[in-house]
Amino acid sequence: MSNGMELNMHIIRSENPALLPGLPDDVALCCLARVPRWFHPILNCVSRRWRKLLCGEELHQYRLKHHLEETWVYALCRDKNEQLCMYMLDPNQLKRGWKRIDGLPVRFFKRNGVGFEVLGKKIYLFGGCGWIEPATDEVYCYDGSANMWSRGSSLSTARSFFAYEALDEKIYAIGGIGSESSNPQSWDIYDSHTDHWSSHVDPNVIPEIEDSVVLDGKIYIRCAISPVSSHVCALVYDPSNSTWQHANADMASGWRGPAVVIDGILYVLEQTSGLKLTMWQAEAREWIALRRLSMHLVTPPCRLVAIGKKILVVGKGLGTVMVDIENASCVEGVLLSSSILKLNCDYEVISCKSLSV
Repeated sequence: MSNGMELNMHIIRSENPALLPGLPDDVALCCLARVPRWFHPILNCVSRRWRKLLCGEELHQYRLKHHLEETWVYALCRDKNEQLCMYMLDPNQLKRGWKRIDGLPVRFFKRNGVGFEVLGKKIYLFGGCGWIEPATDEVYCYDGSANMWSRGSSLSTARSFFAYEALDEKIYAIGGIGSESSNPQSWDIYDSHTDHWSSHVDPNVIPEIEDSVVLDGKIYIRCAISPVSSHVCALVYDPSNSTWQHANADMASGWRGPAVVIDGILYVLEQTSGLKLTMWQAEAREWIALRRLSMHLVTPPCRLVAIGKKILVVGKGLGTVMVDIENASCVEGVLLSSSILKLNCDYEVISCKSLSV
């Protein structure tokens, strides 16, 4: 081999060094994929190639395929200065507690009614309005692997105080308050494959939405309760035919708080008189009360997020209780489980989502 060819091979090897010296890259990938997420910031500092791998899609898909992913909880909060902030929690390391994530886009600090949804390994922060500013169509993305924010594709419709859900690799932004020219009975759909939002209209969509959830491959929204009749109205969206219809009245009647779905079962936390966890039994068409939660550990208003067979109840100041659903109905009296005491603050928890990497 000539000296010129040897030099070229040396340059190629230096530009693409092995992930782990002495091992094929596929074996090195297998090893690095098993390193816990808490150590990823350290691994990012080893080399550019390690950082590219850890922040890229290849490692993420490998961990998902081999069931090595770790699910963390992210909470969007409002602090005492009325500014938005974001916190993160590893549910398998409760003693570490909630950790603040820096770098939230400054443009969102003072906004109200923003969307906060997870798709893949990214968190999307979108929409919202200010005290004197109209609704916006801006979208920002937080990459859970790279720990970085970036600008995303804008909404089709500027909106605030709307419902948002992820279904079939798409994000739905539903109803809410938009601009003067926008239709309040509309919803936007974001397709991650095309990086594009599309707008849709249906006269059945009600702008004032209190909560939403994905159940049996459909999106359910709970509308604002009428102060006159105390009637709860819920609608269901079927993505197969893009239509909205009224949901089961018995199911809607008991949906009076934040909701979450585990194994196709809807759970709701009632907060009107203490904290009571209830479950919707679809076959019997009735609500079943599971147990009450202690208000010494978590203070309403609360948000719910599901991880496996567990529900995390996150209250004011990020006080957190983890409830094991498999054991919830077997405990007598007030239900207590793994918990985290709230921070020394009055943070309002706006939304909680789980993200797996």
